[in-house]
Amino acid sequence: MDAFADWFFVAFWVLGVLLTLLPFVPATLVILFGALVHELLVGFRELSLGTWLGLGALALLAMLLDNVAALVGARRYGAGRAGLWGAFLGGVLGLFFGVVGVLVLPFLLAWLFEYLSGRRPEEALRAAWGTLVGLMGGVVAKVLVHLAMGVLVLRAIF
Repeated sequence: MDAFADWFFVAFWVLGVLLTLLPFVPATLVILFGALVHELLVGFRELSLGTWLGLGALALLAMLLDNVAALVGARRYGAGRAGLWGAFLGGVLGLFFGVVGVLVLPFLLAWLFEYLSGRRPEEALRAAWGTLVGLMGGVVAKVLVHLAMGVLVLRAIF
């Protein structure tokens, strides 16, 4: 049963890391779910309280990074509220168009919303680029945190 539980966690960890690439998918919760089911299967004897606290702290960090990175990138490049809303809406709509949609639509709608809010096309382009940089920076940071979550659990169970 231990081997099954271990591989169950590994499968959910890998799934969670891959799902990090899709916006609005709770990849962090997928990893935590994998750890919880692992512990249910082994009778809560492999992950210590310290490991659970570490997982919780990393989960909070992942959620914080996801929200703050887009804001920081957008603000650094001069995006306003309109650009942020455009990027958000583009991310939601992009889910229906695959990976290209997830990358292109936030950029296009951030530009469009900035432009419609009265910005010159060059300013709107810079703001849209900043929004995209922030979003991608957040994804990279979350992938790193999700990798750290997996390593933390793997060190405890192997």
